[in-house]
Parts: sequence; structure tokens; C-alpha cells
Amino acid sequence: MNIVLLKGGFSPERDISLKSGVSIEKAITALNHNLSVIDTAEFLVIEDLIVTIRILNPDLVFIGLHGAEGEDGTIQAIIKMMNFKYTGSNHQGSAVAMDKYLSAYIAKVNNVRVPKQKVINELPKDLNEYIEFLQFPMIVKPNSSGSSVGVHIVHNEEDLVTAIRDSLTLDNYILLQQYIHGKELTVSILGNDVLPVVEIKPMTGFYTYENKYTAGKTMYICPAELSEKQTEEIKKYAVSIFQTAGCDVYGRVDFIFDGENFYFLEINTLPGMREESLLPIAAKNFGLSYNQLIERIIRLSMSRQI
Repeated sequence: MNIVLLKGGFSPERDISLKSGVSIEKAITALNHNLSVIDTAEFLVIEDLIVTIRILNPDLVFIGLHGAEGEDGTIQAIIKMMNFKYTGSNHQGSAVAMDKYLSAYIAKVNNVRVPKQKVINELPKDLNEYIEFLQFPMIVKPNSSGSSVGVHIVHNEEDLVTAIRDSLTLDNYILLQQYIHGKELTVSILGNDVLPVVEIKPMTGFYTYENKYTAGKTMYICPAELSEKQTEEIKKYAVSIFQTAGCDVYGRVDFIFDGENFYFLEINTLPGMREESLLPIAAKNFGLSYNQLIERIIRLSMSRQI
């Protein structure tokens, strides 16, 4: 099979995409597929990227991009118009999932709790109404980003102003969100399979970019220490949110568990794919090696109608 792997790009998550790309490339090569690798940052004009993909004429485009550039549905729509198959959710599901504020409404429709939140597109002149509604500590983060880029936990108004300004450099819209203290959990979905739940346990602080991508900074417990009933509940929530958002093939749905209730955080349609990333950890516990996981993603994507 001829496969084109897209990686890198221009988003703030470029470095993570490149690391995912290394692992994906090794697996696809080991699986004896013919592989061409493209760093999309090499193309300043989208038409040039389109021409290059057409020349390569792949059976499948494996999207190894992260962040809005790869996950907001744009590249998926372009590849679909070229009549090529690709990995991950379709362009509609990708666009919905990338918008954290919108995807929270998807969770609500499915009777899943979400933290209280407000969306803004500029620094408000008066922050009192937001502080009264959400209280400190408060989460500030870009509305359409991943890998914990631009995410802040703030405890006072001065830090809130700084965090808003920082997040607005990464996205036109940002979320101010109620802080829920509890276990951070993620549920990976692969085709019709719901993989074991993973608990994310940073050694210090919260799950920052540094804690995410620095060895030894975070423990991953798989399967997560939940009761059978709690495990069934969170998996049911994940599937209903994922499907209602129009997502398919594979992805992750993230939650916070305060000991009594699960709160939806976000959907990841192109989650990290390093061998030590969350989806591969869940797949390994499920009985799939990294290479088997990549092959499953390829087969699922090839069987989907475009």
C-alpha cells in the first residue's frame, strides 16, 4: 500500500507532531507499506502541497499533524476533495471536536457534566463577572488547541490578566473555565473498540506541556483505578460524545473525575502517537502492539467511505 505521512506543520504543536511522525514512520515502514513523508511546513502555498500529494498518488494519507492546522477539519476536507482516503475523523467531526466550547455542548446533550465556562475573544475591561461566576482557581486556555499549549491555572486577578493575554497570542478565542479538582482520565476509541481508561498523574502541578512531554514527569495508570461501574460509565460517556460529534476511526475523550462525577474536558481527534503517548498506552493494555495499532488505524481508515 502506498501511504503519504503528513507531519510537522506550522502549529504550536509542531514539535510533538514531528515526534509522533518518527514513531508512525517506523511502524509503517516495519509493516512493509510504501511510505512518503511530507513536512507540511515546507509548503507555503496549499496548492503546492496538493500538487505534491497528487503526484505521489497515495492509497492513504496518514495525518500525523497536531493542533488546529491538522485537527480543525481543513486538511481533511482538502484530502477528501482530492478523492484520497485519510486517517482519523472526517472534516465535520474534526471541526466540532477542535472547538472546545462547542464540543462541551455536545457533552451536555449527552447528559455529561462540563465545568462552568465562558468564551472570550479579548481581554475584558471588567473581570469581576467572570471571577464571580467561575471563582479562583480558574483555568485559562485557547479554545482550539491541544498538548496543554497555552493552558494556565490562575489564582488571582493579576495572573488571570497575564494568562488571558498569553492565550490570546495562540487563538482568537479562549476559554475561562471552572477548575475541577480530581483525577484526569482519558478514554481512547479505536473503531468499535473502547480501550482501557488511562489515569494521568503528574508528579507535580497539573498536566502541563512540560509534564506531558518530559520523561518521568507524569505517571500513567492503565487501567485507571475505577470501579467496574465507574469504568462502564466513563466509557459510555466517551462513546456517546465521540459519535455525536461526528468523529470516527480513532481518537480520545478526556475527563476530570472529582470522586463522584465525571466532567468532560475535550475530544482529541489526532492524539499524540509517540509510542509512550496515551492512545498507544491504552492500546498496549488492550493487547495491541504499537505496530498493530498503526495497522488497525490504516485498515479502519481504508474501509471508510469518503
